Amino acid sequence: MWKKASTIVISTLLAVGIVVFMLYTIWDDLLVAAEHAVWYFLVLAAGVCLAAWWLRGLRYRSILSSLGIPAGAGFSVACIFVSQTANLIVPARLGDLVRIFILRHEYGSTASQGISSLVVERVFDILMVAVLGAVSLLFVLNVPDWFYTIIIVPIVGGITFFFFLVLAGKVSSENRIMRVVLTIVGQVREASLSLKALFFLSVSSIVIWLMDVLVCVFVVLMFQEQVPLAVIVLGIVIGNLVKAVPLTPGGVGTYELALALTFTLAGVPAPDAAMIAVIDHLIKNLITLGGGIVSIYFFGGWVLDSIRSAIQDRFGGMKSG
Repeated sequence: MWKKASTIVISTLLAVGIVVFMLYTIWDDLLVAAEHAVWYFLVLAAGVCLAAWWLRGLRYRSILSSLGIPAGAGFSVACIFVSQTANLIVPARLGDLVRIFILRHEYGSTASQGISSLVVERVFDILMVAVLGAVSLLFVLNVPDWFYTIIIVPIVGGITFFFFLVLAGKVSSENRIMRVVLTIVGQVREASLSLKALFFLSVSSIVIWLMDVLVCVFVVLMFQEQVPLAVIVLGIVIGNLVKAVPLTPGGVGTYELALALTFTLAGVPAPDAAMIAVIDHLIKNLITLGGGIVSIYFFGGWVLDSIRSAIQDRFGGMKSG
């Protein structure tokens, strides 16, 4: 019990500590910038953020449909909202497990189907944002070598993963655990390896990330700053790839730090970079939180029990069907 509690407390304190430190260092600049902010860009940023969530829902509905789960777009959006809201509370992306409970409750799906849907979504998310980062590197000069590493590793990993999927189709086993693994691999293949699925999931993922970039563009414009588009793209890519390592709930703190650092290395004044990074992530997290609360009411109070179950399963296993 203490180990579970300490994991949540320590990661949360780390997230809060980073954000508080960044706000403390830019507080005076933030107050001045707020006085001259063009606030309608905030509305545009929020609108684009909401639209991106809807597109995420359509993408997830397509994945679920490939797995034989006839979910609607509204359900798919709500399902993602709840899991991402849970991720803002608990570390290590445990909130993702909530989707497995929701799918089982609403459609009687197996745990393997829920896990497969998550794997497909995450693979395309990480691979496509890395591809977007690779393109942005063509337009941003003198970036640190570790930027290349952060971007190239997911691309190589994604290519290796798809190569593994192709080969795994020829493998069979009588071992119970291996059968479960091969079941999940087979479902991932089914949902992602057809030409139609590859095209739709790749294009929709790129568009989703471009909309994420556009939110940050509007934040930059809101504070009347001058940041090249390629730098904004690169910053969003680095921030999200760093955020993918689940050190803090929702990547809070690490995302802001990575985004601000990218802007600073590109010549943006440190206070301005930190201000843009904090506000950008705040908008996205507030939209997530608001959507999550509405979605919990949409599904019903039993979802809160599912979130608790996801936390309890942190050091346990789940039966697969």
